[in-house]
Amino acid sequence: MARARRWDLMTATEIGDVVGSGMDLALLPVGATEQHGPHLATGCDTISPEEIAWRVSERTGIVVLPSLPYGISLGHRDHWPGTVSLSPQTLIQAVVEIGRWVVSSGFTKFVMLNGNGPNLPALECARIQLRHEFPNCRFRVLSLFDCSARVKEYYFADAEDIHANRGETALLLHVRPEGVRFEAAVDEDDVTPGKFFSYDMPTTTTTGVVGRPTLASPRDGEKLTGMLVEDLSALLGAALVEQWPKAAARPSAG
Repeated sequence: MARARRWDLMTATEIGDVVGSGMDLALLPVGATEQHGPHLATGCDTISPEEIAWRVSERTGIVVLPSLPYGISLGHRDHWPGTVSLSPQTLIQAVVEIGRWVVSSGFTKFVMLNGNGPNLPALECARIQLRHEFPNCRFRVLSLFDCSARVKEYYFADAEDIHANRGETALLLHVRPEGVRFEAAVDEDDVTPGKFFSYDMPTTTTTGVVGRPTLASPRDGEKLTGMLVEDLSALLGAALVEQWPKAAARPSAG
């Protein structure tokens, strides 16, 4: 495997050379810093997309930006220690500004790899704003758990409203085991199926966990990691060569 192309470990010249070679897609892992029950590190939702992005870069040569470790974690309130949340407006603005600088470095494709479900609305708003500002570039939001049907099935096998569940725990057991206190893991059933409204975490869990993390294992995490890297690499490889839709000519710069 080649070394991951990490923006923060590359020189300006090296980044320019990558763009000049046609590898003009940059990947931004977007996570969160929030409680994940008694057994998982608060950085779980940042570590997961970051580690997968680095492995995808090793396989594809795509450049990975420094991760954004704060996201939308308002649903946890201050019920448990450890959560640090941005407002949706702040996350939108931060990602738009990052995207502008990515484009100024020559990249024409910018993918936000999300590790925290509640980030999605803000990231989609940022995508729409960036597409408006740069019609000659392309932007996409993609969550880890939506990379493919098999990945989604694996993530949500033990709960619909997952948090610190088997999938998240397994992934960290494989890629960052020091972020797991497996002896402290507890299971808690998902109480949200059939509900019309969305509820905050203190309403839906007593431990900060939803799902069955005690069933996780490093072997599970290795399997999930392999699926994520394989499927995301395929998606981004296709994105690099995707043609503009035939219904409209490619927008002209300016």
